Amino acid sequence: MKHSGPIYAVLAALLYALNTPMSKIFLSSVSAEMMASFLYLGAGTGMFLVHLLTGNRSVEAVLTKKDLPYTVLMVILDIAAPVLMMKGLEISSAANASLLNNFEIVATTLIAALVFHEQVRKKLRIAIILIVSASAILSFGSDGALDFSKGSLFVLLACSCWGLENNCTRMLSSKNPQEIVIVKGLGSGTGAFLVAIICQAPFPSLALVPCVMVLGFASYGLSVFFYVLAQRYLGAARTSAYYSLSPFIGSALSFIILHESLSLVYILALVIMIAGTVLTTSDVKDEETLGT
Repeated sequence: MKHSGPIYAVLAALLYALNTPMSKIFLSSVSAEMMASFLYLGAGTGMFLVHLLTGNRSVEAVLTKKDLPYTVLMVILDIAAPVLMMKGLEISSAANASLLNNFEIVATTLIAALVFHEQVRKKLRIAIILIVSASAILSFGSDGALDFSKGSLFVLLACSCWGLENNCTRMLSSKNPQEIVIVKGLGSGTGAFLVAIICQAPFPSLALVPCVMVLGFASYGLSVFFYVLAQRYLGAARTSAYYSLSPFIGSALSFIILHESLSLVYILALVIMIAGTVLTTSDVKDEETLGT
């Protein structure tokens, strides 16, 4: 099974990378609120069906009342984040949004340092500066589809929500990952659907609903499932190294599927973002080595 870990990790990265370009296509016919709802409902429903069909009777710890505060906050943040992401994706290029997803690293790290008092070492501090710089270039660039717009702001706000959600999920990391995905998917999907109703978002074509749910199952359900499997074979650091490919795969798919234009501003931001991501991965490896 020594080759299974990298396969699972790359599958996780690829499945999540599909989310941005495919969502961009669906957003021409489905509102941002409804997209967010059915993406997460697809993840939760799909993982629940996998649980039933496989007859999984895991001995892993289940969520308890003690976990309720973090679970509730996780669900609330997972209502806000995808709605903000879809709003941003509506008015910005998919390639831009994919690359800006790396800002989630910054948000996760800063919240971990400020709220949970985790140490931020030199490599990670430099990585944060590089990723923030690249995000600024993407947001304030003056070249074609990468002009500054509210779209970039929405994507960055979504990444900030996911950064806080990552820290909440970390507090639940000892629990059954299948159960966490099911709770996140069904809870956040239902919440986003209520937001869509309140905002009077039109209900999408019934033919599109299962398509969006399948995308949600792949990008938010199976992606997490394969990520957890990869960790069991590779450990946290090596899995993170593979998964860090996801935003770059998403950007490449955006150019291939949507034929978006490639600019010098984007290339500059891409190079800086790659450098920041490499430093982040290197820091995680250093931390894991010191931990052992």
